[in-house]
Amino acid sequence: MHVGVDTGGTFTDLVAFDPRSKQLSIHKVSSTPGNPALAVVQALAAVLQDGCKPSDVAYLVHGTTVATNAVLEGKWAKTALITTQGFADVLEIGRQNRPELHNFFTQKPTPLIPRHLRFEVAERLDHQGNVLVPLDESSVKALIPRLRRAGVDSIAVVLLFSYLNPKHERRVRQMLEHLAIPIILSCETLPEFREYERTSTTALNAALVPVVDRYLQALDEETRRLGIKTSWRILQSNAGVASAAFARKLPVSLLLSGPAGGVEGSRFVGRQTGFANLITLDMGGTSCDVSLIHQGHPRLTGEGQIDRRPVRTPMVDIHTIGAGGGSIAWIDAGGALRVGPQSAGAAPGPVCYGRGGTEPTVTDAQLALGRLDPKTPLGDIVELDLQAAKLAIMQRIARPLNLSLEQAASGILAVADAHMERAIRLMSIERGHDPRKFALLAFGGAGPLHAVTLAARLGIPRVILPHAAGVLSAFGLLTADLAHHFVHTVLQREGRIRWKALNDQYAAFEAQGRQRLASDGVASKRMKFYRSADVRYAGQSFELPVPVPARTLGPRDLAKIKAGFHKAHLAQYGHANAQESIEIVNLRLKAIGTVDKPSFPKLKEKAAKPKPLGHRKVFFSQTGWAQCPCFERESMRYPVKLRGPAILAGKESTAVLFPRHIATADPYGHLIVEVR
Repeated sequence: MHVGVDTGGTFTDLVAFDPRSKQLSIHKVSSTPGNPALAVVQALAAVLQDGCKPSDVAYLVHGTTVATNAVLEGKWAKTALITTQGFADVLEIGRQNRPELHNFFTQKPTPLIPRHLRFEVAERLDHQGNVLVPLDESSVKALIPRLRRAGVDSIAVVLLFSYLNPKHERRVRQMLEHLAIPIILSCETLPEFREYERTSTTALNAALVPVVDRYLQALDEETRRLGIKTSWRILQSNAGVASAAFARKLPVSLLLSGPAGGVEGSRFVGRQTGFANLITLDMGGTSCDVSLIHQGHPRLTGEGQIDRRPVRTPMVDIHTIGAGGGSIAWIDAGGALRVGPQSAGAAPGPVCYGRGGTEPTVTDAQLALGRLDPKTPLGDIVELDLQAAKLAIMQRIARPLNLSLEQAASGILAVADAHMERAIRLMSIERGHDPRKFALLAFGGAGPLHAVTLAARLGIPRVILPHAAGVLSAFGLLTADLAHHFVHTVLQREGRIRWKALNDQYAAFEAQGRQRLASDGVASKRMKFYRSADVRYAGQSFELPVPVPARTLGPRDLAKIKAGFHKAHLAQYGHANAQESIEIVNLRLKAIGTVDKPSFPKLKEKAAKPKPLGHRKVFFSQTGWAQCPCFERESMRYPVKLRGPAILAGKESTAVLFPRHIATADPYGHLIVEVR
């Protein structure tokens, strides 16, 4: 059995795939925010109760939010920073640009490491890595009693220009190793230029190491108590899998662990359905994640932010907003209806969960309008409380705004849809892509409820509702390859490029990649390596990634690299200057260890209509209340077509088919909706 477990804000999803029978089994349990490992173990225990033996579990992958939540909630480890004399305030100073150009009162985030835990040592390298001032080891020794008194749990070491010469950083770690706490070096975490980003990323990594280490240790112990001896693998933000041992050393690579699983699952569905261009919409209980897949590949970015703190690490380009099934509807001081970003989460959850929630949410609005069936279980929630949901909407929204129940509930959904529409525009139109040339692939527990409306608003012609849409992120964990990324700053301008140095660096990257993949248990024949370089016009401040030929490089390759950059610049910014000289900023290599993907037989044609579940009153803005046929989602078989309006109730998600739209089942059980 291959098992993927994805922890969400409301539910923890498990998908188990049996390579012999080609069958999927799905389990959905409520998340346990206080201790996320409890829900993971509960889901694993449910698999074992279904008849799976502990010895049958051959592959375990986890998408986790532990690192993300630790940052958002400020629950990181007590961390110290050791840096070059005169640079202790880099974290505080940051960049001079304002996140909102015309807002003069924007507050910077509080530094991750307070001033009294930032220490300086005497040393200095120049911009080429040459030693100007040797490391004063006495200044390092003087820090030992101060670090002990401070009681820090982790140390980040960020010395100037260490990405060119790591000698001083490594000596500092050697001198402090007897403190028996994690010591994280910037030359190993992020060997790139830009002091603020390198310092911020290294500090964040150091602050997360104890947190993630404790979590993965506890998870491993609980898993072994169940009798499962297979080691965990963890999905990284770059949509590549790594061993738990590697994840403990580089937890900053896990900040988009869960959402990246959804993007990988979407790629798999895209290959099955024949759609290479996809906009992905992952709407769960607390948030909505939007990404874009172009020609079968998701867009990777080298930098991002979490809680307004810059992070430089390879990650899938995902835009997250606070719009989920648990997003709370409220009225602001100006009397306007708002939805989110606050969420009811798993506890207490939406009012209809019956767990003490009092504020109406998007899920309550869907239930009040008849889109959800109160009698259909939602995860481990046996029945939804329809009357409580209606009462909460009436008291908190409808009466204060002098609206009917239907107007208030429809308004809640319209506001949530507007947030998601803006997110889709940001990831498509503002990236230079026409959404009308893409299909919208919707998943997560709430995604299929909103997808068709969003597609109609944006002119997207097709919506894909994948089989097992509610747990696609967990399924995506089983389709992701192992991956390791390497980067090194070179800063070489056209005309002065040292080709031997570039070739030596790529060779070193590949040797490291082979070593890491081999330690992950990957055979040589399953290893693949992809080279790229970050390139910019000489004098620019930011760069773009360009593929690099996988061979010994020389002057003959300059024209190809330049052509690739001009093409990327034209696509990104709408213009390019082929006469302008370029600069190679960073070298990158991605080492991939391919894994066996789940494979499914095509379903046999079965012309019978899907299993009817009766009729119920559903409210549509075009028609008002109407008796709407309901069908079992899983019984839709190829090549059946269904014309809306209809409700397709699934075990882990429900889809709404609006009037005039047509849904067709494909041979793999996915639904393709033609949006009219």
